[in-house]
Order: sequence, then C-alpha cells, then structure tokens
Amino acid sequence: MDTAGIAPLLSMTDVTKVYHAGQSLFGKTGSPVVALDHISLEINPGEIFGLVGESGSGKTTASRLIVGLETPDGGRIQLDGQNIVGLKGRARLEFTKQVQVIFQDPYQSLNAHFSIFDTVCEPLIIHGLGDRVARRVRVCEALETAGLTPPEMYLERYPHQLSGGQRQRVAIARAMVLEPRFLIADEPTSMLDASISFQIFQLLNRLRETFGVTMLFITHSLAAARNLCDRVGVIYRGRLVEQGSAQETIMHPRHPYTKALLDAHPRFGSSGHRRFGTLLLTERPRPSTDHCLFYPRCGLAVDNTCNLQAPTLKTLDAGHRVSCFLF
Repeated sequence: MDTAGIAPLLSMTDVTKVYHAGQSLFGKTGSPVVALDHISLEINPGEIFGLVGESGSGKTTASRLIVGLETPDGGRIQLDGQNIVGLKGRARLEFTKQVQVIFQDPYQSLNAHFSIFDTVCEPLIIHGLGDRVARRVRVCEALETAGLTPPEMYLERYPHQLSGGQRQRVAIARAMVLEPRFLIADEPTSMLDASISFQIFQLLNRLRETFGVTMLFITHSLAAARNLCDRVGVIYRGRLVEQGSAQETIMHPRHPYTKALLDAHPRFGSSGHRRFGTLLLTERPRPSTDHCLFYPRCGLAVDNTCNLQAPTLKTLDAGHRVSCFLF
C-alpha cells in the first residue's frame, strides 16, 4: 500500500531495553542482556508491518514495550505523535482501548475459568461500555467477526471445549471487541497447524480491510510475513538489520542474516540446496572492540571492517534499508 507522505500511527525512536541478571548465591551477577539496541521503526496507518527474527532477537520485547508491560531504558515510543511510555490512570485506560494484543499461546492467554462470553466481554466491563444486553450483542458481533459462527453456540463454552484454532479466534475476538486502532499479533499461529494458520492469516487481513486496523505482526517466518505484511523489518540481537517492502525484502534480500533465515526455511524439492548459498558460521570469537553484531556468525564478513565497527541502516532504493558493509 502507498503510504508516502502519511504520518506514522506508531513510531519507535532509538528504543533501548537492557535486562540485568540478578545476583547468584556466590555473589556474582550475570552480564547484562541487551534486548533492544537503539531500534527505530515507523508503522503507518492501515498497514501490516512484520517484525521478523529468530527466538531471542527482541521481537516480543518490542511488543511488550509498546503495550506498556515493560518500560524502555531509553528512546521514545509514540502513538499518533503522543508519548505512550509511562502512561497512568485515565490516559492508560484510554490507551488500552486503542492498542490490543493477540498473544502467542491461546492455551495460556485465555482464563480457563471464564466462559467464552465472559472472556470476550471482560474488556467492555473494564472500560464501562454498554449494559448487559448491549455487551452481549457486541460480544456476538466480535465472535462472528473472528469466524466463530453462529456465535450463540460458543457463549457458554469454556476454553477446554474448543480446538486450538477456535481458542485463537476467541483471543482475536477479545482483542477486537473494543475496536482498537492498533493490533499486535505476537506469533499468533506458532501453536497451530498449517491449514489453520492460513485461515488466521486470512482473518487478520480481513480485519485490516474491514476495520482499517493497523498491525504489528511478529513472526520468525519470512514466508508468513510475505503472505500477510506490507513491509517487514528483520531484527537480529535487538537491532534492525534490514527493512523494506515484504516482497522486495524476501525476494531480493541484501543482509546475510535475512538470506540465512530464508535458506533455513524448508522447501519441497530443495534437496538441501540453499537458495542464497549463505555460509552461516557456528560462532567465531567475538572481537573485544565494537563490531557488527552478525560478524561472529557471518561467512561473508570482511576482516578489518566488520570486526572493527558497527554498520548503520542505510537506504538503498525505494525505501529498502540495510545495515551491512557489503552495501
């Protein structure tokens, strides 16, 4: 979609998050873990932006900072140009109406003691919206939007009576019942099989088309990002290493890490052939000086350059950006 000249709905500017290990029985503390390292990105109204990376890359940390479950150690996070870090009271309540999350595991994100009606209705009660009759109507509409039809069949059921795909649809209905402007989908299909995952992708796309909701889609799969997202950002050890349109980034990746992610994706009939022939090292010793974060694993690294300084994101063409000395 064309978003030229449109102000971003959500922006992160130089956001940093560091976790500090606690003291052990022997009086030692572990090294601090940098989850996000001066990450900056913008998500435009109505688009689906994919944040892609392997486990531990910082994807979920970014989502937790956006919704306020954690506080960044530096940088700014803004919604519609307004700072959203540290919101409290009424401002925080209003923010949660606009920003909702679909969590990864539908088995844990739903309260086993709540009926489906109580689960989806809870946000309406928290925000004091409607009476009992109006809430029932709204819950039925949300369930129907999420593909649970007829909705009356599900109202008195409990999570253990539903399949994994149905539970995730309930989680989507709960997130959408407040009609938010911004939706974070954190690996929403990782617990589901391929056919159900495809249905969830179709549902998320319909939500964007029908309600104009903007999304941050967090995933480890570039294939999923290509099918659903307008743009993607590839994150490695808390830093964006590549960003651009989903089609261009996945069909013509520049950064060695992006290529390695694509080479690692299974393909029928590949016989082990790697599309980009990326040489991914097990791990070479880390230099003591500042260096490219991917240097210890990159078989294309250039000594006396990649091991001596860290690259920055540079724009190549048509908004495609890459953080690599090879370009």
